Parts: sequence; C-alpha cells; structure tokens
Amino acid sequence: MSNTEFQGKTVVITGAGGGLGSALVALFAERGARVVGCDQSLDTLSSEAIASRHVFDLTRREEMEAAASAIVARDGVPDILINNAGWTRAETLAALNAATIERELDLNLTGVMTFADPLTKAMAQRGSGSVVFVSSVNAIAHFGNPAYAAAKAGINAYAKALAVELGRSGVRANVVCPGSIRTAAWDHRLEKNPEVLGKLKRLYPLGRIVEAREVAEAVVFLASPRASGITGVVMPVDAGLTAGFLPFIDDILGG
Repeated sequence: MSNTEFQGKTVVITGAGGGLGSALVALFAERGARVVGCDQSLDTLSSEAIASRHVFDLTRREEMEAAASAIVARDGVPDILINNAGWTRAETLAALNAATIERELDLNLTGVMTFADPLTKAMAQRGSGSVVFVSSVNAIAHFGNPAYAAAKAGINAYAKALAVELGRSGVRANVVCPGSIRTAAWDHRLEKNPEVLGKLKRLYPLGRIVEAREVAEAVVFLASPRASGITGVVMPVDAGLTAGFLPFIDDILGG
C-alpha cells in the first residue's frame, strides 16, 4: 500500500499504547497519517509515531469530555477515529457481581460512547469522517467474558446507529471483531499453561490465532477511502472462529 494513503489526515486512536493499539499506530503512521494517541498514561504512549498525546480514563466522564474538547482544540476534528481501548477480567458468569458488571460496562460501552459522541457529531457537522470500533467475537457468540461480551454487543449496535443516522452527513462507522490476538496480554495465560496455544488450534480453522498486524490491516482498510462504500459492517478477524465449530467436524463427523 502507498505510504501516502492517509497523507494530511489525522487519526485518533484510543488504547494506543497496548498490543493492538501499537500495531494500529505503526500502520497508520506508515501510511502517512498524523496519529493522535490516547491512553491511561503517558508512559504507554512512547512511540515516536505518535504526534500528539492525550491521557484519560474511560471510566471517568469528566476526563473523557475534557479530552474530546482538548483533541478538537489542539489537533482539530479528526478525520478518523479508532475506538480500540477495552479491557476485561471477569471471564465467566461466576466472576460477575454488581461491581464487576458496572466496571466492565463503564469501560467497554459507556466510556467508549461518551468519548466518541462529541467527536462523531463534530465529524458530521464538518461533513466527513470515518469511525472504526474494535469490538470482539464475544459480541457475536459466547466465548466467556459475559459483561465484556454484552458491552461489545452494545458497541456493535452503536456503530450501526452512527452509520444509519450520520451517513448523510458523510460519516461512516464500522466494526472489527477480533478473535484472540497474539499480544502480550496472552503472556499470563501462557505462564500458567504453556499448552494453551496448542489447544486453541483445534478451535480455529486457520490453525492459529491472529496477529495484531492482521487486525490492524482490517481496521485501516475500513477507515480508508478504499472502503468508501462500506458502513454499518461488523467484520470478524478471527482466523475463522465464528464461521463454524471445527471440533464438531473433527469429533462428530470424523473429519
């Protein structure tokens, strides 16, 4: 791809210091974008590819509102908004209680919408903009993390609302739903069970989980003019996980 694809364009990326966030920062910068990185601390935003940095917590409304205003004031209304930040620790129903439900919904749904709302409205007022949400396969089928899954399903619905209601104002909104991504976030699982990646191969038709760069490529495509006719789409990037249940073929039908 051309390294000038996003020349003159500003992209805001939340969770820019994480595993996928870092891949997104690198790829957008490679393609010529001016990257505005957002995360919870400046320490995570050390990449030289980030031109402007904003720090806030997605669970604190005042910080999000101030950050959105600061982005517009300092960096202008973004051409592209990538809502990537997210987090989960409640992996099963047994781990849920009122506090964990509230925390995960606040971060993964309420916070994302609160931050995106003023920026997408500013895009619509200008008459152009592209928004991509990083959701999850958990929003499509149940793979654990019930509160996180509910929040991500809400994000999918929100993206479609933006696509429908702001489309005539030149704003596109799409969703990428990754499966498991091979980032540092998997390290704690591998420490406990080094065989876990081998077990995952039975579930994924491609025989592996996806790399951060593969997910970033899908996000960048949907954000780009190459996807100018695409809006309201929910795209899995999951090595085939949601296409069907491979162990059923192996174990029941005999391969």
